Amino acid sequence: MALPHHSVSFSGFSGTNQRSIRGRKIAVKNPPLTRTVWHCSILCRRFCRKTQRASAAEELNPDPGQTQSLRKSSISYSHLKHTGDEQRPEAGFKPCHRGTANGMKSIQALSAESTPGPQNRAAHAQPAEGQTRFPAADPPPAALLLARPPWAELLRARLRHRHCGLGAARRGERRPPGEELYFKNLSKQKQKEDMEKNGNNHKLRVCVATCNRADYSKLAPIMFGIKAEPQFFELDVVVLGSHLIDDYGNTYRMIEQDDFDIHTRLHTIVRGEDEAAMVESVGLALVKLPDVLNRLKPDIMIVHGDRFDALALATSAALMNIRILHIEGGEVSGTIDDSIRHAITKLAHYHVCCTRSAEQHLIAMCEDHDRILLAGCPSYDKLLSAKNKDYMSVIRVWLGEDVKPRDYIVALQHPVTTDIKHSIKMFELTLDALISFNKRTLVLFPNVDAGSKEMVRVMRKKGIEHHPNFRAVKHVPFDQFIQLVAHAGCMIGNSSCGVREVGAFGTPVINLGTRQTGRETGENVLHVRDADTQDKILHALQLQFGKQYPCSKIYGDGNAVPRILKFLKSIDLKEPLQKKFCFPPVKDNISQDIDHILETQSALAVDLGGTNLRVAIVSMKGEIVKKYTQLNPKTYEDRLDLILKMCVEAASEAVNLNCRILGVGISTGGRVNPREGIVLHSTKLIQEWSSVDLRTPISDALHLPVWVDNDGNCAALAERKFGHGKGIENFVTLITGTGIGGGIIHQHELIHGSSFCAAELGHIVVSLDGPECLCGSQGCIEAYASGIALQREAKKLHDEDLLLVEGMSMKNEEVVSAAHLIQAAKLGNTKAESILRTAGTALGLGVVNILHTMNPSLVILSGVLASHYINAVKDVIHRQALSSVKTVDVVVSNLADPALLGAASLVLDYTTRRIY
Repeated sequence: MALPHHSVSFSGFSGTNQRSIRGRKIAVKNPPLTRTVWHCSILCRRFCRKTQRASAAEELNPDPGQTQSLRKSSISYSHLKHTGDEQRPEAGFKPCHRGTANGMKSIQALSAESTPGPQNRAAHAQPAEGQTRFPAADPPPAALLLARPPWAELLRARLRHRHCGLGAARRGERRPPGEELYFKNLSKQKQKEDMEKNGNNHKLRVCVATCNRADYSKLAPIMFGIKAEPQFFELDVVVLGSHLIDDYGNTYRMIEQDDFDIHTRLHTIVRGEDEAAMVESVGLALVKLPDVLNRLKPDIMIVHGDRFDALALATSAALMNIRILHIEGGEVSGTIDDSIRHAITKLAHYHVCCTRSAEQHLIAMCEDHDRILLAGCPSYDKLLSAKNKDYMSVIRVWLGEDVKPRDYIVALQHPVTTDIKHSIKMFELTLDALISFNKRTLVLFPNVDAGSKEMVRVMRKKGIEHHPNFRAVKHVPFDQFIQLVAHAGCMIGNSSCGVREVGAFGTPVINLGTRQTGRETGENVLHVRDADTQDKILHALQLQFGKQYPCSKIYGDGNAVPRILKFLKSIDLKEPLQKKFCFPPVKDNISQDIDHILETQSALAVDLGGTNLRVAIVSMKGEIVKKYTQLNPKTYEDRLDLILKMCVEAASEAVNLNCRILGVGISTGGRVNPREGIVLHSTKLIQEWSSVDLRTPISDALHLPVWVDNDGNCAALAERKFGHGKGIENFVTLITGTGIGGGIIHQHELIHGSSFCAAELGHIVVSLDGPECLCGSQGCIEAYASGIALQREAKKLHDEDLLLVEGMSMKNEEVVSAAHLIQAAKLGNTKAESILRTAGTALGLGVVNILHTMNPSLVILSGVLASHYINAVKDVIHRQALSSVKTVDVVVSNLADPALLGAASLVLDYTTRRIY
């Protein structure tokens, strides 16, 4: 590179009073200054050549157009001010072009003014505003001024900023982007050198990575706090993900508007908005991040939340031995976000959580309690002071001039990545309901998750962007979004914002679907889990719109950021990087020898019936390996002794049968507290069987875990694990035997009720003046259809000599039972047939009531009488039930011993979960 042969003098620099540049030779004393001069000379090489060509062209053929071009290409340093023997930049210094609106004079005029002479000397002594001031003792000749190359002027100004520290950037003025970044890098380098020189290198270098508009609203308060304490922290900002996509609002601009320097922008989103695109986006981020982290070398990286972008950040930082601070870990919600959040928790070294429940979850996940901070949500630091600000202008901008507070809706709904098809259908129903509700609505576009493209298609298909009642936007700045939700009549959707932040204002919220299942919510949130019809959503809008609830501070008290900054300051970088897990104490592991591997995992099942006491060894597949039966004793002591004796015998026999007993499950009549293993009270069929603790004595004797539940519930559990109910989400089981019982499975879980009295189906009243039941009431199903009820009716017929028909015989001492009534009906006894028909009708009416109450998809009849009632029940359903439930399946159980199998399932389902 050949520079023009000009001579330029510089005075007033620290270290020496004279510097000279001749050609490519730069005579300087300190290396930093050498780098600065050389950098400026490189920047101005092409510019100098252009200026020389323009000057030569003007001499040969003067042309006003070319002269003007030359003026616009020249760089002025007319804001340099003379003070004593040194020249310093004025407060308004910035490189500017001649011929612009700054009032700069032309080269010819400046040449004339610079000619030696008394008038010109006086002019230099008192220059006009905006003109250059030279030392009065040595004004430069006009020839030298014209000969001085423009790059030297820029170099002179930059060198003065480098050594005097009075540049325009320090006074808040805006430079061109390249020059501004140049001076900032110089300033950072100077600070670092000063710190190393003074031995004061304690600043914590913090990298904050933000992926989307939602996490920036949580991270921004922390970033402001870090920036406000430069003596403790050095902040680097990395932007990636949907921040950089136009379809999602180019939200990186709000980071720039907040005056944060973005160190790196990473385009990491692979478009497609499906599951594969999410995976590819994670992979692309993993490819790009190592280079960025190698350059930044942060002491700690702050990662927020549960997005797939955040997983890539945490993975990269963990593998590169960078400490990770995770914000909002330990929370519970729906979709794949739960798994990602907990995965980041395991990678992170430090945790900031928002609620006491989240803190407990982190401790349960074996995280070190000393590295967990319960701070609250950082966004609440802004939320709790935002409501009283001017909001009407914000509402008018986004919703129109005619909209009043509390008279509009904010809708924000995202795809559910684990059930995309259903979430799109739910979004379509939501829009239909909002159109029908006929209120002004602000609809925000969904996030970048798989399925978002289909949701946008639904919006456009319904014409939402052009509908007079709707305003569809890609992004609203967080400060304005706060004002919009604070004064909305309602917010609807499945965003965590509705569950978390909106509670700070008491704005009504309708949470749709399962995306936020498990989140802690205030009373302002109405959950519509099964938003499968427009009417449900519309009804929720009618219930919630326009209400005002008390403000909720579940997620924060407005002081999260000071706590987080204090926590960051307490981090000791000298501590080992390897994180430790605090595992809870557990029992000794079972030896994995060959005998154990070949053993059959089994359960001891106990069935306490009204007549018999049965104990069985049941395998994991539901096979009854061996069964023991005894008559049920009448007293509590004898009954408990017999249970223990039979269980010990069965456990000993299990060793010979190569069965490993995992626990004991007990099925008993009556009301049971399964949490404590206590029979609260029983029916009259089992005497002395109230307030009985079954778990403690049996567990102490056998050294095994013990589960206890009602026999009807056990029958339902048996169907769920081994029978017709396997894989069915909602079904009901009725067990018909000595009494009538049952169990209800809802969303794959057994319902116990608030006082453990749910599914007492035998005591559903089907007649106001029916026969008396053992419970003391009248007209119960059990009073008509139980084995005891049929036995009672059979005795009446026998006493009237109306029971026996041709083909039947009874011994003198034989006790009349329900079996005799059934036999008589089969042989054509019309009285017996009528009794069975009435019993079946009573049971059918009870089933109809269950269908209208629970709306299950399957009804299972179990027990010895089930096959005799099935046709009567179906007939009653066809005649009495609503048309919407007539299609329900009613089947007879194919399980031989549902009570025993249900008791075994108590053990086999839960021992592997370690819940006891």
